[in-house]
Amino acid sequence: MKFFIILLALTTSAFAGIIDDVRSSIARGEIRTAESQLRSYEAQRGSTPESLEAHSWIARGLLSTRQFARADEYATKTQELVVAQLRKTFSTLDAEPHLPVALGAAIEVQALSKVATGERASAVDFLQKQLKTYFDTSIRSRIQKNLNLLSLEGKPAPALQITEHLGSAPKPFSAYKGQHPVLLFFWAHWCSDCKAEIPIIRRLSDEFASKGLAIVGPTQRYGYGAGGANLSPGAELKYIEEVRQKFYSPLEGMAIPISQENFKRYGASTTPTLVLVDAKGTVRLYHPGAMSYEDLRDKIVPLFSTNH
Repeated sequence: MKFFIILLALTTSAFAGIIDDVRSSIARGEIRTAESQLRSYEAQRGSTPESLEAHSWIARGLLSTRQFARADEYATKTQELVVAQLRKTFSTLDAEPHLPVALGAAIEVQALSKVATGERASAVDFLQKQLKTYFDTSIRSRIQKNLNLLSLEGKPAPALQITEHLGSAPKPFSAYKGQHPVLLFFWAHWCSDCKAEIPIIRRLSDEFASKGLAIVGPTQRYGYGAGGANLSPGAELKYIEEVRQKFYSPLEGMAIPISQENFKRYGASTTPTLVLVDAKGTVRLYHPGAMSYEDLRDKIVPLFSTNH
């Protein structure tokens, strides 16, 4: 009996971290090992939300190694399994934390696999359909991000919600039109990469503000504050202001609209997300993630050319 209990404990421990195990194997470039780990887990446990997230990580690993057909196959199967799990066990996608991660990644990998194999239009159509299906879920921003990466540049900038804000009062894009390019700097109070971007944004503001560049820094509530403590909307807004005062004071003139809808419209599931809008209100850069001063400046300079 003692041996059985020890064996059960070891088995439980071995399978408890299937996501970490799969990710570690993929990071070492050992996709076959990751697949073997997942098969062993599912032989013992069956299909679980954790195994579905692990499936999505294998799809991402295959994509990163340019095995596009297999990546698409894994991602498609992951989506099918998530949908089956929803029908069987969970009433909504966001009722369980692993399922949105699995499904969001599966949709992303399918779209990127299509782009990599020359099917860009098909990828856009696929993402538009997925966005419609999952519009009222937490993966809306992730789907929108991928759609924006393929189709937002060259199009009119989506309107910002500006009713609630910190700092200077935000203006609608119509107030800038014809005069001022706008750099949108989507940030989060918990985001270290956002803080690292502040000196770059400040340097560009110092260089181009006199020429008309406006900086707008949308952010949103996440439901928690320092250390992950749950906060009421009012308490979190106070916390965001404290973060702004402590870290974002170099951007003291930056208007900060507070809105989850802004993040959804712009697909800002990655922070920072940087969006450059020209004086005509057209998006000229859409970039999830940080950028260097040089790279961002190279995108800003043409907005002030006489031929633009």
